Amino acid sequence: MKYKVIIDPQAKEDMREIFFYVSINDSLDKANKLLDKIEETCNKLERFPKRGHIPEELRNTGIKKYFEIHYKPYRIIYEIKKNKIYVHSVLDGRRNIQEILSNRILR
Repeated sequence: MKYKVIIDPQAKEDMREIFFYVSINDSLDKANKLLDKIEETCNKLERFPKRGHIPEELRNTGIKKYFEIHYKPYRIIYEIKKNKIYVHSVLDGRRNIQEILSNRILR
């Protein structure tokens, strides 16, 4: 079964922020390549949606409907609903993930 991957507005905003940060602090070329790789990683979920794991920060709260996969330091948080994958966040793993997820998911 093939799933449809949907990147929601918050995740798109996360990706825009990552792109701008890398383009300013490194190079436009690296920012474009990084964004392509993150999108490619998200799109791989259409074939293997259950390859991720529950984020530790959410498991501790009892929330078990979200999963994550990684690309370099970035954590891609998603949810599986029927035959759709909703990518909710793309976060730099070096940031305070507990606080970000609390603000986004636990509100």
